[in-house]
Amino acid sequence: MNYADIKECDISNGPGVRVSLFVSGCTRHCKNCFNKETWDFTYGSPFTQKEADHILALLAQEHIRGFSLLGGEPFEYSNQKALLPLLKEIKKRYPLKSVWCFTGYLFDKDILEDMCRKWKETKEMLRYLDILVDGKFIEEQKDLSLRFKGSANQRTILVQESIKDTPEGIALADHGIVLWDPESEP
Repeated sequence: MNYADIKECDISNGPGVRVSLFVSGCTRHCKNCFNKETWDFTYGSPFTQKEADHILALLAQEHIRGFSLLGGEPFEYSNQKALLPLLKEIKKRYPLKSVWCFTGYLFDKDILEDMCRKWKETKEMLRYLDILVDGKFIEEQKDLSLRFKGSANQRTILVQESIKDTPEGIALADHGIVLWDPESEP
């Protein structure tokens, strides 16, 4: 996997001060995407253990509230495989720091109903995410007043509260999707 950028002090992609990783590669190609250069899977630099260690060290700082994962597209299958070890280690070392992920895919339709059935990596990746901002950016629904998303169709989902374990793996919880309430943030 390649990555486009690591932001060491990000206040735009989740609450508080965060470390953010922008991965390369996206097949969604949203009209007027703010990060078009990251559509190319070869854009940027290779993501190695050196970058993973750097992110883990940055997260150790007390003022860092969490980690955000953006793109490109983190849920492209090749990116999922590369991100899993990092996400697992983040949750192991920093269980109280939130992990946010931004995706152009729909949580219920694309991720739970399709990807989770095809790839074990998707099921495991979901276990390490606290918040998922889902849905393609839609230019016609652009709204600058929205917190941490660009268009009105996008949802900010509490992942762990929205899933359940089944004999087949992970599925949507019986009560459906639980949305994050920005008013609940301290």
